[in-house]
Amino acid sequence: MGLPQLLLFLNLNSPLVKITHEWTVRGSDLRKAVNTMEEQSDRSSKRKVVAVVGGGLVGALNACFFAKRGFDVEVFESREDIRQAKVVKGRSINLALSHRGRQALKHVGMEEKIVSKGIPMHARMIHSLSGKQSPIPYGKKGQFILSVDRANLNKELLTEAETYSNTKLNFDHKLQDWNAETGLMTFVRCDGSKQQIEADLIVGCDGAFSAIRKQFLRRSRFNYSQTYIPHGYMELTMPPINGEFAMKPNYLHIWPRNTFMMIALPNLDKTFTCTLFMPFEEFEKITTGDEVIEFFQKYFPDAIPLIGVDALKKDYFRLPGQAMVSVKCSPYHIGNKCVLMGDAAHAVVPFYGQGMNAGFEDCIVLDEIMDKFNDDFSAVLPEYTRVRVPDDHAIADLAMYNYIEMRAHVNSKWFLFRKYVDNFLHLLMPKKIIPLYTMVTFTRTRYHKAVERWHWQDKVINRSLMLSATGAALGGSYLLIKNPPDINKLIIPAEKMWNRLLALRTA
Repeated sequence: MGLPQLLLFLNLNSPLVKITHEWTVRGSDLRKAVNTMEEQSDRSSKRKVVAVVGGGLVGALNACFFAKRGFDVEVFESREDIRQAKVVKGRSINLALSHRGRQALKHVGMEEKIVSKGIPMHARMIHSLSGKQSPIPYGKKGQFILSVDRANLNKELLTEAETYSNTKLNFDHKLQDWNAETGLMTFVRCDGSKQQIEADLIVGCDGAFSAIRKQFLRRSRFNYSQTYIPHGYMELTMPPINGEFAMKPNYLHIWPRNTFMMIALPNLDKTFTCTLFMPFEEFEKITTGDEVIEFFQKYFPDAIPLIGVDALKKDYFRLPGQAMVSVKCSPYHIGNKCVLMGDAAHAVVPFYGQGMNAGFEDCIVLDEIMDKFNDDFSAVLPEYTRVRVPDDHAIADLAMYNYIEMRAHVNSKWFLFRKYVDNFLHLLMPKKIIPLYTMVTFTRTRYHKAVERWHWQDKVINRSLMLSATGAALGGSYLLIKNPPDINKLIIPAEKMWNRLLALRTA
């Protein structure tokens, strides 16, 4: 007899019927509970997808950071794979790797590999018009920045990202559209086909002209500014001489000429990459090869034999002067779905050598905040904006300031004197007085805190120097009054000096 027949046979109110009914209901609830737990387990075991848009320096490094945290990472780059490209498109200004960037590379086990392929630069080497060379150390003995090749660094980071099994690199994928609410993105491939992907987090690392940032511009309460400086840049190459560097290699060479300048950074192949920074109208005045040589003879005479007359005439017209832009914006995030990093958030002019280092430090800062909030994007992204915006705005301003320092201030005796005073005081009181360049380049002191401390130190040191000078003047005056010199003894030397000056004038 089956269960339904048994229930009909027995009294419906009997204890057996009640027990059977209760067991049936509870069994059904148990199955539902088990199914719910399995669904929750599936959802929790499914890794979140992070889409990194932009496969440049910051994008590739970010992929390593997110993959290391266990996310499924998809990198989308509009260009072809530069590791296979015959010609690498994009900017090629040499990079200066310093402490912040090195710390980020160290976090993913890449520091030693990249440092081994860089050239240490311990000081600026200032080239005067007469050809005299004077070094200005960057910091204490043993402190240096590294000249690294942009393309090679990018290749190394992409290769490192690919070593993670949870990372996929997608090249020739140009972002067409994306949705800030759903995380759905549409990419157009080189063959015209389209691909859609949905991500839990979109990370915009697609440069100063970011496609991701365009969506931010459509939203209210998003602050954005971009500034093109009136100067452009042009790259020239200084070849080796007899297989060796044409100049001392462990320096960043600078030819400061007040309103413009040229710099040169060493490369592993024994060449120097020279970059001429100059107002666009000055570039446009030079229209022939002879005018190029005439210009260099006037302002950079010692560089002509090192670069070569024919090379100068040819390379100067290879590309016109390139523009430089500074970008500021805030906030850096939309909800819990998207965040901007690197140049997409804060493009800076290259004069403090911090563009790449600031972008790399973005990765560390976000990673530290992820630790703090257990990967909860809804808490992480607002905190990242709060912490990072003031620092990135500060380095953007410092980069603008440093251009004036490099092209003009390094010619000033007062500037050089203050450099020595700052370094001397830092040696005496290493924790109390820290030069701005040291804070920015050789520590992870927050950029805006470094600027605040710099202004405070400047006031203290300038006032101390003024008080010292005033004290010396008063002390000297007191001694002269107390012990007046014999005027008759001073008259004769003064007359001799006057006669010599007249002789020089009439000669």
